[in-house]
Amino acid sequence: MEIRIDNLTKKFGEVVGVEDLTLHIDDGEFVAFLGPSGCGKTTTLLTLAGIYKPTEGLIRFGERIVNQVQPKDRNIGMVFQSYALYPHMTVFQNIAYPLKLKKTPKNLQNESVRQVAGVMGIGDLLDRRPGQLSGGQQQRVALGRALVKEPDVLLFDEPLSNLDARLRLTMRGEIKHLQKNLGITSIYVTHDQVEAMTMADRIAVMSGGRLQAFDTPEELYDRPKTQFVAGFVGNPPMNFIDVNVSQSDGAYTAKTGSIRMTVPAARGAPAAEHAGAVVMGLRPEDIAIASEGEVAGEIFVVEPLGREDLIDVRVGEHSFILLANTESRHRAGERVALQFDMSQVQFFDPQSERSLLWRQ
Repeated sequence: MEIRIDNLTKKFGEVVGVEDLTLHIDDGEFVAFLGPSGCGKTTTLLTLAGIYKPTEGLIRFGERIVNQVQPKDRNIGMVFQSYALYPHMTVFQNIAYPLKLKKTPKNLQNESVRQVAGVMGIGDLLDRRPGQLSGGQQQRVALGRALVKEPDVLLFDEPLSNLDARLRLTMRGEIKHLQKNLGITSIYVTHDQVEAMTMADRIAVMSGGRLQAFDTPEELYDRPKTQFVAGFVGNPPMNFIDVNVSQSDGAYTAKTGSIRMTVPAARGAPAAEHAGAVVMGLRPEDIAIASEGEVAGEIFVVEPLGREDLIDVRVGEHSFILLANTESRHRAGERVALQFDMSQVQFFDPQSERSLLWRQ
């Protein structure tokens, strides 16, 4: 099912939940709505579900405008953070409930439930009640209930937030694999950028009720259109400092205080055209500790992550977060030299926060 959202605005009195949102989601696509709490992602999802009515704008499922269509008539499946299972019902009864509401014959209910339970790997749990299940099993039941009605659209509202880290990893893979096999258009709300990056075909990044970017994970990571996207997508987040970029004898240089870095012409030229200071961004993996470097600093703290160390290096008033091999055994208070991979540097307008490299 193709979904078109045109100039969607949703207000709650004077409070704006979503403002002027336009998105086109392809048939069979897996799209994530990503952003911090209060950014409008769940409001958008509930408006698509029909639980909220748009204040302005249009929502189309295929060629059908669904603004005034009741949730039960939109043929959607929803999976919630809280699972929302009926505790007095068995797994079989929970999964079959949407079919019961549609007055589907009992023999077809039985066939559909057992088929979906087999796909979800819970065929041997049909006689149990939710209180007898683990969190992962309950989530599979909730997903099975959403799938049994053969929906045109699947809506996920932070469905893995209540699971432990290992189970979240497992369920991420299972949901993505299932969605690809079934080909159901799916929208997944999350504040976890790892979930969005690993599961979605495209990601809608939202902030303050407005769409910041809508693109593939690779594009958002490598060519962020705004400073917000650059800082929100990626873990650990991007380092930002204010610099002045200038050109002399064909070479471009980024400077602030005692810090001076040579910038490739392809990235330095757009930044040098901007009058005044610009915001420079570098990801932690593009900064390295070396025997010789352009910048000298002191290690403020080392955070072991197992496979690598997260290191905070202070250079004057500036802080640079980087990743280093654990075998290097760096310690707080150590003086180090930093090397920057300036072929990956990003530059942003400090007023608009728009990228100076990747124009929209």
